[in-house]
Amino acid sequence: MALILITGASTGLGEAAARTLAGEGHDVVVHTRGKDRLPAIGSLHGAVHGDLSRMDETLSVAEQADAFGRFDAVVHNAGVYRDPFALQVNTVAPYLLTAAMAKPRRLVYLSSGYHRDGSTDLDAIDFAETRARPGAYEDSKLYVTTLAFAVARRWADTVAHVVDPGWVPTRMGGPGAPGDLEEGHRTQEWLATAPDGAIEPRTGGYWYHRKVARSHPAASDPDFQHALIERLEAHTGVKLG
Repeated sequence: MALILITGASTGLGEAAARTLAGEGHDVVVHTRGKDRLPAIGSLHGAVHGDLSRMDETLSVAEQADAFGRFDAVVHNAGVYRDPFALQVNTVAPYLLTAAMAKPRRLVYLSSGYHRDGSTDLDAIDFAETRARPGAYEDSKLYVTTLAFAVARRWADTVAHVVDPGWVPTRMGGPGAPGDLEEGHRTQEWLATAPDGAIEPRTGGYWYHRKVARSHPAASDPDFQHALIERLEAHTGVKLG
């Protein structure tokens, strides 16, 4: 059985994944923004809390998580849509948790098909912005996809993948979303727990419903990866390593 951390697990896909994996006997630690948002899952291994729109609280989440020991998998599920803190929650927080925590055996990041519309002009991006800027969501998902591929290339002993869960009827997706909610969380569960050798490619895949899908070409570009990591290191003061 695996020790797994899932961020943004109070509702939606994160809660569904936590419920499924805990039900299978895995030791699941959930992250929620506050202690009052803990999902009603009786077999949880533990919980960590913090607002991922704030760097100090995100670093606290990393410290709380490390107290459980080295994770077999971390699922970076937390995200916001048309929100003033899209870049902070969707890009900066996964970066900080990746850089500050002990390296897990596997990392799974949630992206979106909209990442293909993200801007590659990093000079025009302010990672500290707090306004609901058009395109910020798309940008944030391109950058978290790029982060995942950068980690897959840099860290030989850690497997890193990206998942597009589709447009599914969660609180963020809305009740009219046409996607399959069950399919929306199965891929990240599989990537977190499948036996070694069962996933091909071993690392650096962009997945949609357990099949490799097309990602923005910039996300796989080592030069763009390097530029993004430099920007995030400068913004946060924390190096990826």
